[in-house]
Formats: sequence, structure tokens, C-alpha cells
Amino acid sequence: MKQSLPISIKSTPYWWDDCIFPQLPERQLEKTCDVAIVGGGYTGLSAAIELARAGKHVQLFDRQMIGRAASSRNGGMASGSIRPGRNDLIRRFGTDRANDILAEGHAARQDLWRFIEAENVNCDGTHTGAFEGAMNAEENEDLRRHADFLKERLGIEAYSVDRPDVHDYIGSDLYRGGMVRMDIHGLQPAKLLAGMLRIAAASGAVLHENAAVLNFASDAAGVRVSTQRGQVRAKKLIICTDGYTDGFDPWLRRRLVPVRSRIIATEPLPKQVMDRLMPKRMMYDDTRKLSYYYRPAPDGSRILFGGRDGTTEGDPLAPTAHLRTELARLFPELANIGITHSWFGYVAMHRDMIPRIFSRDNAIYATGYCGSGIVWARWLGKKVAMKVLGNEEQARSAFDFDHAPKAVPLYRGRPWFIPIVYSMYARHDRRTLQRRTT
Repeated sequence: MKQSLPISIKSTPYWWDDCIFPQLPERQLEKTCDVAIVGGGYTGLSAAIELARAGKHVQLFDRQMIGRAASSRNGGMASGSIRPGRNDLIRRFGTDRANDILAEGHAARQDLWRFIEAENVNCDGTHTGAFEGAMNAEENEDLRRHADFLKERLGIEAYSVDRPDVHDYIGSDLYRGGMVRMDIHGLQPAKLLAGMLRIAAASGAVLHENAAVLNFASDAAGVRVSTQRGQVRAKKLIICTDGYTDGFDPWLRRRLVPVRSRIIATEPLPKQVMDRLMPKRMMYDDTRKLSYYYRPAPDGSRILFGGRDGTTEGDPLAPTAHLRTELARLFPELANIGITHSWFGYVAMHRDMIPRIFSRDNAIYATGYCGSGIVWARWLGKKVAMKVLGNEEQARSAFDFDHAPKAVPLYRGRPWFIPIVYSMYARHDRRTLQRRTT
């Protein structure tokens, strides 16, 4: 029998402890609107803000309280990462589009911070940069080449770190080198969501929480959307449910696989320990297939450590224990450290493994962030709003495709294969560790 989390460990996100979400009044369902939006995370709120400010009548629907899904459960690392490497992107999309994809990440990160500053969103932003650790000499050389590309082609401040200098960035002996890039920062994701929620409501968007969309259908006049509260007619529909896509859209659900990403928070650590383990208070990740991401809390008091969960139901103890083991692999002195929080959220993986905008009839989709949604979700929400408004220049994006990701074979909504994939990645990482050189 699976053991559940001890009562002493909170199963709610660490971020919720000091974030107050706006209380939304229940709004009357309006039978018609210009645009209906399904999903109230960063993407949906971003689109709602742009459209409402442009004078469109917008109704947004979320099946739970808005913002309690991935947008307030993630690690707060504004990375805008792309999972495929540059060579893989070139092979699949050609050199020009591959470079455009990487360049757009830089533009999206800059745009996020402009939004935060212009809208006075207090979300504990930390402009510290990020360190990516290499597990062996071969991966360290790959990171060196990538840093050169970022610096020479995209103008991003990036540089490689040789093994003797790793301790300048992280107090661990696990890595054989690494890369620093200074355009990746941290923030408090729940506070960003709460700020966007307030802005969207103030912009005139009609926000319906605890109002699940049951199904929809396109016709010559637009889209008919059936919800728990009744039917709505809209000229356009924007769908941005990502890892929380359910049976309201079976076609999309066959293309997105929800994967749990779990984060643990340590108990408070002495300042001298934090100074030794995270001397520059950066954002961190590494090159393993079962990628781990970690960071100091915004106040520098503790470490938040995350990775893929590997489970598909319940809230078992094993994934928390696994993260504690990996935290101790990184920082052996924390082997017996107390854990105050352990929570998970769903990210959406798919066969293309890059964020996507695509259309089907009168519905426009922005989805598939593959675990890097803070930057991409808000950016693609803005882009799909521009598409609806007919602003071709501002809508242009390297992530706008004329087709959807392919359906996942034998998949209808229950990710039965996740433990198998998880095990394969774990074996790959063990082989990688075996190739380490001095």
C-alpha cells in the first residue's frame, strides 16, 4: 500500500502561504460574447487582458478557482526553455525557424519583465541569472557551444563554467562544469497570477471560476460553448488548458500528456549554509533527462527543489522521498533536512516538445509548454489575442504552426505509460553518470 505524505508536510504550494488571491464575485453568464476563453492560467488571463483592453467582450471559464493550477504551482523560474536542442530544432524545422524559436524566447522574457514593471505587479522578481550544471565532460562541451551561440547570435550574456569554478556558483561536487545565462530570472508565480487576475478583472473581462466547459462546437456563426452554467455563443474560442485538459476537448486531450511536476521546500536554513550552497542565489537546473530544477526562496531562507513526479494518481510519499534523495545527492549536508512542503502540478508534454499555437475551425489553441510556462504561457496568450484582433505584425510568432501536434498513439487521457518513460529516463541518467570523467 502506498504511503501518503506525513501530516507535518503541507501538500499545498509554498507560494500560497504568502499570496492572497483576489476574491471574484460570481458573474451572470452572458449568452453571447466576442471571445470565449477556456483556462484561467497565465495564457488565458494574458489573452483576456489584451482583448478586453482592445474593446472585445470576453468571457473566461475555469473549472476550478482561477489560478490554482499550474500557474501558481510551478517553480517560479522564468526560463522560457525549449526542450529540444538547437541541432534537433534545425533538423526538424530548418535553421531559420530554429534560430527564430530561440530568439523569441529572449524577446518573451524581456516582454514579461516589461509587463510586470508597467503593471506594477509585485511578484518578488529576482534578476540573478541561471546556472545549468553538466553531468559529464561531453555535456559540458555542449553547454560551452550553446553559450557561444547565445552570446554571438542572440546577444544574451552567457558563458561556460569550467569545473574548477563551479563552486563559485553552487556548493556541490555533482557537476563537471556548466553554463550561466543572465537572461533567466526568478519570481513568485502565485503573486504573478494574482496580479494578472486583478488586471484582467479591471480590464473588463468577465471571469467565471468553478465553471467547467463541457463541450463546444464550431459552426458558420462562430462557436457554441456549453458550460456548467449554460450555453454561450462566441465568435472565437481560445483554448489554453495545457496540462489540465479534460474531456471537454477529446481531440486536444489525445495530443497533450499531463505529467506531474513536484516541488519540495526545505525548512529554513542558516544564512551561512545558503551562502555556501547557493552563493549567487541563482536559478538552477542540469542536463539530466529526468531534469531537476531548484532555486532559493525569494527571501533566501530555504531551497525549493523540483522534478518530474513519475506518478499518475494520489499523493504518495515516494516522489517526495525521491526528491529528498536527489537533493542530498546534490548537497550531501542536507540529507537529513526537514521538508515543510511537497506539492505537484501538471505540465503538458506532446510529441513536438515545443510550445504551440494552432487553429481548428473557430478555435485557437495556445498550449504545450512542456514545463516552461511562466514565460511562454503569458507570451502565447498575448499572441493569440493579437491573432483574434487581426494584428498580423504583433501576432507573428515562430510557435504559430498550421497544424497541431500529432496524437499520441494508444492514449485517450490516462497516461498509463508515464512510469515506463520515467524508468527509461532514469536508466539514461545512470549511464550518463557512469560516463563522468575527472
